[in-house]
Amino acid sequence: MKLQGPLSPRQASRLVDEALMRCARTSVRTDVAGGYALLTEGAVLGDDRPAVLAVGAFDGLHLGHRALVDAAISDAHAKGVACLAVTFDPDPSEVLFPSSAERRLLATDDRVEGLLALGVDGVVVLEFTTTLASLSPRRFVGEVLCACCDPVAIHVGSNFRFGAGGTGDVCLLRELGRELGFEVRESALLMAGGDRVSSTRVRNLLALPDMLDEANELLGRAHFLRGAVEHGRGEGTSFGFPTANVRFPRRSCMPAQGVYGGYAVMGDSAWPAAINVGAPPTFSGPDELFLEANLIGFEGDLYGREMAVVFVEWLRASRPFSSTDELERVVLGNIDWVRTNLGDGRVEVRA
Repeated sequence: MKLQGPLSPRQASRLVDEALMRCARTSVRTDVAGGYALLTEGAVLGDDRPAVLAVGAFDGLHLGHRALVDAAISDAHAKGVACLAVTFDPDPSEVLFPSSAERRLLATDDRVEGLLALGVDGVVVLEFTTTLASLSPRRFVGEVLCACCDPVAIHVGSNFRFGAGGTGDVCLLRELGRELGFEVRESALLMAGGDRVSSTRVRNLLALPDMLDEANELLGRAHFLRGAVEHGRGEGTSFGFPTANVRFPRRSCMPAQGVYGGYAVMGDSAWPAAINVGAPPTFSGPDELFLEANLIGFEGDLYGREMAVVFVEWLRASRPFSSTDELERVVLGNIDWVRTNLGDGRVEVRA
């Protein structure tokens, strides 16, 4: 997903829209047993309501997830029923393996909106608790999945596991389907570059310097994270550009420390930005959940606002500088690259 030449304002707007996966359709939140659901107009839940389900954690909504969801939507259209995505919050790994849980590629709200944007009629978000984790595979299907609708088909990835201890697999799900009256559609894991597309692979790529392009290719969009602007050290203002010092939630999947070209997004506006991930070593020790973004063309107060940061291009590794003059020359060079390739001012995006 290497950047191909300077972006026009329209191309920049499209890139940011695709990265954020915002849904243009309205949805209504409703409580369900063990969680909540976001439903588009006309979608109704109930154990007597036939539907096709797509079930998974769906962190990142990468190309493999999209293929599974697309297959479920096509199946639902062919059967003339609704398509629902079923996912979990928090990620099961955070409950089952808290000391080694994976970093999140997407916040839950962004994951839900992304699923709606893909075209499902509703998203059911189940609170993943030790109680839910302890249910047998049969009880999970009968008491949880079949409680939100009357499933006529369930779509899962070939590595799908469910029920206490992960004892349920696709073969067992098929057995339960024959008993309870639903089909099971297994999506083979998507392959790219000789290896399977997975959230773990995306995380591993993001953790490596200069591998953002490959990670974004597997995501099918530019990676982004959402955080809060806080007070910083103040050095960035000396370069003549507003600096957003952004702090991210603890389990956010930050890319490798370094400098990136991208966009800072607030509401329906995005600004091209030179982004430094981790506190610059010239001033202090690295902070893996912190970044500074120099916004081009922004005027106003940033402090306290929520900001989505979209990572488009790796520019260079972080390193200490021998002087502030050297630092300034390099930073201004990064900003010039952003201005030339990503734009010199506000980009309108879909609210």
